[in-house]
Amino acid sequence: MSSREVVVLSVGGVRFVTRASTLQQFPESRLARMLNDDDREFKLVNGEFFVDRDGALFSYIMDFLRTLQISLPTDFSDYQRLQREAEFYGLYPLADLLSQEHLLKPRLEILEVRFSLQEMQAFFRIFGSCSTTIEALAEQITVFTGQQSGQGWNSPFPSQKSLVPLPLERPSHHDMVFLCGTEYSAGDQFVARYVSIKPDNRKLINGTNVLGLLLDTLLKDGFRLTSTRTVTSEEKVECYTFERMKRAASIAIMVNQNPGSSGVAQARRSQVQKGK
Repeated sequence: MSSREVVVLSVGGVRFVTRASTLQQFPESRLARMLNDDDREFKLVNGEFFVDRDGALFSYIMDFLRTLQISLPTDFSDYQRLQREAEFYGLYPLADLLSQEHLLKPRLEILEVRFSLQEMQAFFRIFGSCSTTIEALAEQITVFTGQQSGQGWNSPFPSQKSLVPLPLERPSHHDMVFLCGTEYSAGDQFVARYVSIKPDNRKLINGTNVLGLLLDTLLKDGFRLTSTRTVTSEEKVECYTFERMKRAASIAIMVNQNPGSSGVAQARRSQVQKGK
């Protein structure tokens, strides 16, 4: 790679090394004009371009230029400052996105687990504010059923051949229902239901054990337990409420270089269409 292709910037004392083509993604931006010595704000000192701006925020600017996507940490809060930096560098598509904080801010996700233990069966109902989370959780949970004799239904090692997977009950996109344990069938036969939750390979029949595994799975997935309460004392329905901050999806900007139009103009039009 030639020296002309490599550009070194010192932004507020933070050093960045990149390609010239990266800085030229938006030809009308000040960063692109900087390479042509067409902006007095950028001083060339010992082969490095110096600019007296925020170096920490410039790292997000560079990430945007390299990927044409904006993806911010869940704890990011300096939207207005980053927007001001984007405007300073002439990156107006990025500034336009940052002005719409609701598209970029992480959202609070709520999930509720209801658990009821009745005789030899345990009932579970899971509600979630995010349907995609419920869909993903439904793919992790499998209920297996099979006939067991009265003496062998409580075996911790069920026969794999005798078990059949059952679909989960899905009242809506935001909840699911399943149960485990046993119920009387006929004679000395029982219908046994085991629950497996990936990545754990065990098949559990005890409701308390299933509850423990389910709560542990949610905690490992980034949820935190915020409250525990008894919904109805008569039916002994316990309710566990979880929440987590769900990171916003990355938003991409398409840059089309058509004759007679600049990258900035094309990108801004693309963003307007995306928002419709």
